[in-house]
Amino acid sequence: MRVVLAPDSFKGSIAAADAAAALAAGWRAATPEVELVARPMADGGEGTLDAFAAAIQGSIRMPVTVTGPHGRPVAASWLLLPPTADAPDGTAVVELASTSGIELLAGDLLPLDAHSRGFGEAIAAALDHGVSRLVLGIGSSSSTDGGTGMLTALGVRFADAEGRPISLGVRGLDSVGSADLAGLRARPVGEVVVLTDVTNPLLGASGSAAVFGPQKGLDPAGVERGEAGLRRLAELLPADPATPGAGAAGGVGFGLLAWGARLVPGAAEVADLIGLRSALATASHVVTGEGSFDGQSAAGKAPTHVAALAAAAGVPVALVAGRIAPDADTSGFAASVSLTDLAGSSAAAMADPARWLREAGSALARSLSEG
Repeated sequence: MRVVLAPDSFKGSIAAADAAAALAAGWRAATPEVELVARPMADGGEGTLDAFAAAIQGSIRMPVTVTGPHGRPVAASWLLLPPTADAPDGTAVVELASTSGIELLAGDLLPLDAHSRGFGEAIAAALDHGVSRLVLGIGSSSSTDGGTGMLTALGVRFADAEGRPISLGVRGLDSVGSADLAGLRARPVGEVVVLTDVTNPLLGASGSAAVFGPQKGLDPAGVERGEAGLRRLAELLPADPATPGAGAAGGVGFGLLAWGARLVPGAAEVADLIGLRSALATASHVVTGEGSFDGQSAAGKAPTHVAALAAAAGVPVALVAGRIAPDADTSGFAASVSLTDLAGSSAAAMADPARWLREAGSALARSLSEG
């Protein structure tokens, strides 16, 4: 039996690489003879850096201190991948979640003032290193700043009608009147690939402020304020606000489009870059999962993509999730396990996710071996 372990992170609970390790420990306890291959997944959000680091030999974490979304220093890192034919000077993986992400606010949301500057500072550090290519994960954003913080760190000067620099965050979008791109850093010689798990445009009822603003603390008046500010920004930058994904990460997707980046479905790109297809070619089973598997998981989330690749390879796939919602479709999985069910409550599962993932690994090992 050769089992590929390809979970996403269990958001706010345990990283993908740690989830894979816990599943492996549980599986080995039940069936020691199994061969386990870890391919932790991500879709551009929290855990993207860890997924690449676990799957790609020779990758190096590069420490960097950036300005967090709250304005205070944050110790973070970006990941340097080994040189390839397409990127002779290496590829940098930079994650918004660890530099400007909502988890950094520790529950104290800053709907009008949180910003993406730290993400831009980490990108600038990778550019200073001289990498050939950038892979940018933009999930788990804390702000609705349209990417102005990130672009400011990369050299864009945003000003109000009187030529004064604007504040960061939604508050700054209230008065943005111009964008001077003369100092914008050049892209690396290779491409800039942006990993996202959403296809929302920048503006409108399905746009960034309307859909994601409330998650970041915007009340109804704040949503209107954010929408108006993003609309002003859309008139200043050379990108189409209707592009699918422009509304990702509070509009950071739009800011990156203005820099000439390419937005792609995060889970599919990560799977390609970590060699998931080749790992599945000789697998007997694959296990995937995430914190909450629900009706929205089919829309670009990592477990659904893993399941599709497994089906194409003829490999049975099992699901492990912190919780499996009533509206979730699990018909494509050979087995499914909810940590909430194992632990007795969601609170218990989140209090010690590694323990319950080990239990899930053992349960799946026994179930699938018998099957």
